[in-house]
Amino acid sequence: MKMVEEEKKNVKVEDNDLEIEKEEIVEAPEEIEKAPEVKIDVDAWKPKTELGRKVKSGEVSDIDFILDKGLPILECEIVDVLLPGLETELLLSGQSKGKFGGGSRRVFRQTQKKTPEGNKPSFACIVAVGNKDGYVGIGFGKSKDTVPAREKAIRQAKLNIFKIRRGCGSWEDSSNEPHSIPFAVQGKCGSVVVKLMPAPKGKGLVVEKELAKILSLAGISNIYSKTFGRTSSKSNLVNACVSALKKLSAFKISKDVAAKVGMIEGRVQ
Repeated sequence: MKMVEEEKKNVKVEDNDLEIEKEEIVEAPEEIEKAPEVKIDVDAWKPKTELGRKVKSGEVSDIDFILDKGLPILECEIVDVLLPGLETELLLSGQSKGKFGGGSRRVFRQTQKKTPEGNKPSFACIVAVGNKDGYVGIGFGKSKDTVPAREKAIRQAKLNIFKIRRGCGSWEDSSNEPHSIPFAVQGKCGSVVVKLMPAPKGKGLVVEKELAKILSLAGISNIYSKTFGRTSSKSNLVNACVSALKKLSAFKISKDVAAKVGMIEGRVQ
C-alpha cells in the first residue's frame, strides 16, 4: 500500500509540472507583440557596403547627407548609428479569431496555405520607427513564425527611413512652432485615400489610431485628416499615409512662405 501511495504522489507532481509548462506557452505570444529595445554595437559591426564603411569611419556623420543625395541604405546599422534613440511601434494590422468574426485587433496577421501535408501558417506585421523629430520609416515583414516576421519588419522600416517637412500651416494658428504640417497633402494606395490637413496647436491628432502612431513618431502633434475607400485594409491605409507624408517634400517653396508657416525639414536645428 505504501508503494502505491508514493506512485500516486509522483504522478501528481508530474501533472503540476505539465500545468506550469502550459501556462508559460500561453503567455509567450503577449511578450512577442512588444517591440524589443535595439542596442547597436558599433565595434562589432562589420559593414558590407561602401556607405556603411564611411559611416563607421566617421566620414559620413549626417543622415541628411544620405537622404538628400538619394543614396540607398542597405544596412540598418547605418540608421542606428546616425539616428540614435529610434522608437519602434508595432501597428495593429491583424485580428484574432472570434465568434462571427468579432476578434480583437492583433499585431500579427495570420494566413494559412492549404497543402496535402496540412496547413502551413504564416505571420505578417507592420512596424513604424521614428525619432519624433522629423524622421520616420515603415516596414513590412512576413515569415513562418512571429519573431522573424517582427525582426524583418523592423529592419525594413529602418531601411525605408525618410524625413518630412513640418510647420504650422493652419489659418487658426498664430504660433511659429513646427507642431503640424505646412500645407494639406493627399496620398492614395488602392482604393484608400488619406488627406492630411494642418491643425492649430492643442487640437491633437484627429486621425485613425494606427496612423496617429506613425504621425507621432514623425514628430507631428496636431493634425486633421479625412479618409476615403476601404480603410479596413490597414496595409493600404498605412501606405496611403506614407505617400501623403512624402508629398510634403515634393514641392518647392519660397523662403518667404516657408518662414511664414514656420516650415522645417528633418530635425529641429
